[in-house]
Amino acid sequence: MERFDLVVIGAGPGGYVAAVRAAQLGKKVAVVEAKAVGGTCLNVGCIPSKTFLKHSEWVQTLQEANHFGIENSITKIDITKLVKRKNSVVKSLQGGIKHLFGKYKIPLYSGLAAVSADKTVRIGNEQIRGEKILLACGSVPFVPPIKGLPEVPYVTTDDFFDLDKLPQQLIIIGGGVIGVELAFAMAPLGVQTTIVEVADDVLLTEDPEAREIVKQHLAKLGITLKVKAKIAGVMDKALQVDGQALPFDKLLVATGRKADLNLAASLKLKLSDNGKFIHVNADYQTSVPGIYAIGDAIGGWMLAHAASQEGIIAVERMFKGSQVDLNQNWVPRGVYSFPEIGSIGLSEAQAKAQYGDQVVVKKQPFAANGKAISANETAGFVKLITEKTYGEILGAVIVGAHATELIHTVGAVMQAEGTVDDLAQQVFAHPTISEVIGETAKSVLFKAIHE
Repeated sequence: MERFDLVVIGAGPGGYVAAVRAAQLGKKVAVVEAKAVGGTCLNVGCIPSKTFLKHSEWVQTLQEANHFGIENSITKIDITKLVKRKNSVVKSLQGGIKHLFGKYKIPLYSGLAAVSADKTVRIGNEQIRGEKILLACGSVPFVPPIKGLPEVPYVTTDDFFDLDKLPQQLIIIGGGVIGVELAFAMAPLGVQTTIVEVADDVLLTEDPEAREIVKQHLAKLGITLKVKAKIAGVMDKALQVDGQALPFDKLLVATGRKADLNLAASLKLKLSDNGKFIHVNADYQTSVPGIYAIGDAIGGWMLAHAASQEGIIAVERMFKGSQVDLNQNWVPRGVYSFPEIGSIGLSEAQAKAQYGDQVVVKKQPFAANGKAISANETAGFVKLITEKTYGEILGAVIVGAHATELIHTVGAVMQAEGTVDDLAQQVFAHPTISEVIGETAKSVLFKAIHE
């Protein structure tokens, strides 16, 4: 039986990054993956959805160009070619991960892992053992108990991205980030799209003002929103909602994800108080010594980049004794809608709950920005949430074009323990949309120049 310093279960963004970092530290590492390297994010999540969104963006750009003298028409959308391009993107990135495994001499075992408390890992007829085990098992789609749903051919994000034809009528159950992004991906391709959400609104995790801008653009694309929906069930190619029968030829259930706890159950690991995640200590160690867990399985921000950072920190704590922590307030979040939402740190409501009247909130629109006007991308704003005594940046929200890229400027200042004064003094190139960040910082300290 081959022995390793570390066996990582799961080759998603948490697992493969942790494995590479351990190998960089000179450790003998193996990875076990039941499906495909890259995990949910690469194969059926972040990357496929962003690829589809790019296709949608191309359509919207062509339509927009018609208004400004570049006349064109779209005669056909070939979904098979769009899916082929998505598959090519995924394959390319998978190849990059496999290259890293080869470079660092990390063997990849394909198959479902069974892990024992003595840290023996069985993959089919093979057995290996690790001095330490890292569980990076990720999550699976959550499917709510809706009457009649098991009897109809619904899809989740696990299989949505392999379309062989564009649906005519798509119903998305779930108005969270995933559901909204996929509505934006499908509607510009000519798909009649409806989002059905049982909660009070869509995108409840996002800033209310940012949410309203995104909802306006959903409406412009003809996407129907049904919130506070009462779903009675599914029957005869129709979703029964609020006394109506909404017809569909494709039903997507995008109601979030839940931690994959199969290995946790077999190992009898302690779970979080709510029973939904694996309990870990500050070192990411579970209730069984030598067995660690990261990523979606332990809760927190269920995001690929958070899992990657947790993987690095966990490995460095295992083998270097590092005491670096992941500050949850430094994890940026993104909604890849049109326009995008980027956020970091505390929300406005959270900041006011913690800091009371010490909170200063300022907002500047994209509409006065030269680059935004020239690019016809004036929808959106930058909002900074700060503390008045020391100028600490508590959080930020950017909604608009390129918001998921722009938010990192604020994040870098926060992580460097800079203040809003530092952000206001930064020189931003002109013309750039980034200038709105500087204007917003100036408006915290005094009146913004272009206000």
